[in-house]
Amino acid sequence: MDQNKIQPQTDTYQRPVLSLRISITNRCNINCFYCHHDGIIPQEYEMETSEIERIARVARNLGINKIRLSGGEPLIRTDIIDIVSRISALNFQDVSLTTNGTLLEDYSQKLKDAGLDRVNVSFDTLNPNTYKFITKSNYLEKVKRGIKKAVEVGLYPVKVNMVVMRGLNHEEVWDMFQFCKETGAILQIIELLKTESCPDTDFFDDYHYDIGIIEDQLQKQATKVKTRPFMQDRKKYFLQDGEIEVVRPMDNTEFCKNCTRLRITPEGKLKPCLLRNDNLVDLIEPIREGYSDEELEKLFLEAIASREPYYGQC
Repeated sequence: MDQNKIQPQTDTYQRPVLSLRISITNRCNINCFYCHHDGIIPQEYEMETSEIERIARVARNLGINKIRLSGGEPLIRTDIIDIVSRISALNFQDVSLTTNGTLLEDYSQKLKDAGLDRVNVSFDTLNPNTYKFITKSNYLEKVKRGIKKAVEVGLYPVKVNMVVMRGLNHEEVWDMFQFCKETGAILQIIELLKTESCPDTDFFDDYHYDIGIIEDQLQKQATKVKTRPFMQDRKKYFLQDGEIEVVRPMDNTEFCKNCTRLRITPEGKLKPCLLRNDNLVDLIEPIREGYSDEELEKLFLEAIASREPYYGQC
């Protein structure tokens, strides 16, 4: 069977499930103070390489055509190249990875050779003092070199994920845009998100910045605006000298209406909704108990059937 012709599964709200985000570790080599762990409650356990491959294969058999590897910091894992190579061999339309960029200079070519298509780099500031405050580290120049290297080896696109925070970096957006333009990367600005794993109201109130202000500027300057319906309705603004993608808050019905993603936690549980941890479906124990691919597919379908909009009705 041509796997590219497999029809994706849809939930009860007729939303197709097109992508799977696999968090392969909770470990990280920096300590960003706003990190929400992709909505996942931190655990100690990490899946084995073969377990990650098995889950990806079952997902492919159900019509999921995109895989994103994340963490923590996925490049910390010593088997990361093997993981990428095994997943790439399953013939997904797109295999990508989110990283903090600190190890990207060393790994870019290896990742490209292993079959990785593209990479997102979490990078919020060009100011060394601000970078140290946010990450509790001094890797700024190393990250910049990593972004350049990723572009050079042909990972495409290389996106820079910039979380915009009031009083820290909200005035740096255009400087970051210039850096991305010079390196060949694409800037993606992200509004600060509040989740169950980061419920500190004071923190959110202190640093939240309404990027609608920036979006108003982009609207005036853009030569074209493209809405991406299967990417939570986010907008891409094409300017005369580049482009900027905008990721607005997820606490809205449009985000839920256009959500097409499942997640896997580092300990191997299916997470149907980013903002919920009360409906996880365990995959690792069944894998270890010898479940067949067909039986694992049923668990995926159980998770898909439990998907419902967190905010409002579709």
